[in-house]
Amino acid sequence: MRMLTEIALIIGLVIAVFLIARLSRYILKEVRALKVIRIYDDRHWDFDHILSQYNPYYKSLDDTVRDRFLRRVLHFMEDKEFEYIDLEKEERMPLLISAAAVQLTFGLEHYLLDYFKTIYILRENYRFGLYNMPFEGHVSEDGIYLSWANFIREFTDYSDGQNVGLHEMAHALTYVNFTVDDGKDDTFHDKFKDFSEVARPIFERMQAGESTILDPYAATNYQEFWAVSIETFFERAHAFKKQLPELYTSLCSLLNQDPLTPRKIIDATFLEEMAGTLSETALSSEVLPAPEGTQL
Repeated sequence: MRMLTEIALIIGLVIAVFLIARLSRYILKEVRALKVIRIYDDRHWDFDHILSQYNPYYKSLDDTVRDRFLRRVLHFMEDKEFEYIDLEKEERMPLLISAAAVQLTFGLEHYLLDYFKTIYILRENYRFGLYNMPFEGHVSEDGIYLSWANFIREFTDYSDGQNVGLHEMAHALTYVNFTVDDGKDDTFHDKFKDFSEVARPIFERMQAGESTILDPYAATNYQEFWAVSIETFFERAHAFKKQLPELYTSLCSLLNQDPLTPRKIIDATFLEEMAGTLSETALSSEVLPAPEGTQL
């Protein structure tokens, strides 16, 4: 009888710990949501001005979806820790980096890249590990790393297909969908196979020496092909669609958006469902991380 009592006690403690952990996460999410609402109310026009000045994607958005984009940016920014290495923090830094992530995931339900809690911002190119070449950015299990000089320069020149912000967020997106458990978007995960059916033959031809609108760096490996495709998709959309129409269409389907349209989002039903983010209730409940991952 005593043993049964001890077992029941242990089970009860485990359940209590589990419930407390879930309650803590819920409370934290609600607190962050309320903070985002306050920030939005106080600084909406300031942040709108910064994004309009530095992010061409945001500037091109239809007014009907700008508000949704900005609210997602604030959620992303509040969800992450930003570490500044060898440079002073500027207010625009976390805002613009968060906007790069939201730009990529604007058509997806799960957009926070939940696994990554820290984003490291370095002054310029840097060395990493045993590699001899300088890095503009990289993604690892420790976090997302970006060199600010390259980030801001490449958003300023938004037509050359070079954008380290979008490039590294693309790596982060596949990382949370195929390597870890935290941050998976089921629709993106399932549709990636359809994208690969179109993309892999192009990648293989590039490895064999074929030139395309994509930067030759895309032939390095399939992960880099994916990230370079994202850069080109957003920065050279017209030329991309003309030269590689099937690949462009597959990316539109995968990301549920078309950069050449003012509202960007393709699925009208999805847009209507997510319009609730304009209310405080939906704002606090939009983030629904879905565990379970698969190897890419």
